[in-house]
Amino acid sequence: MVLGSRGRGFSSVVFGPVARLLVRLHVSPDAVTVAGTVAVSSAALILFPQGYLVAGALITGILVLTDSVDGLMARQIGRTSQFGAYLDSTMDRISDSAIFAGLILYFVNAPDGDWRMPGIIAALACLILGSLVSYARARAEGLDFTAKVGLAERADRLIVALVATLAVGLGAPTAVLVLALCLLALASLYTVGQRTATVYRQADARDAAQRDAAGRDGGGSQA
Repeated sequence: MVLGSRGRGFSSVVFGPVARLLVRLHVSPDAVTVAGTVAVSSAALILFPQGYLVAGALITGILVLTDSVDGLMARQIGRTSQFGAYLDSTMDRISDSAIFAGLILYFVNAPDGDWRMPGIIAALACLILGSLVSYARARAEGLDFTAKVGLAERADRLIVALVATLAVGLGAPTAVLVLALCLLALASLYTVGQRTATVYRQADARDAAQRDAAGRDGGGSQA
């Protein structure tokens, strides 16, 4: 969910009634997850490439915020599951990729030719490094480590990208969006480093504990 733990109270108040209505209508949380991804991806890939930055940023932002509805529904009906978590995470990656792909296509068609190539490179870097940030955490958790640290989590990446996009749509220079994406790419790279360092420390401590345990077992058997 895009708001993460910091925004659960907010999302519960704002989107709780929507979630309860969908539950009463017997709509599946998984169906809401997929529908939300399709809506976000469609808005980003249709509006941004055509230069509708204000509409694209607002509509995409609102749709991304509603990403919390499926989780609220699952908790209300007591049907949280590992598959639901997997589906939600996978759909998030699709939505994020569509947003930055839409910005790449915007720069391809941008009237400001001076910022075209820098914008394409910056948006592409955000797409790749953002996916790497998410992969680093998922891979760490798959190995039974924790890596929920970092300067640029998903909420931060989307807020920066969409606010900068909105600003340019409202008349700010294209350089504002390019600069924001460059800073976002650097923050994402730094976050990957943070998560790698965190996992390294945990792995080193685990390996040391295993060596100590093996040493004690070996000493005991010799005695």
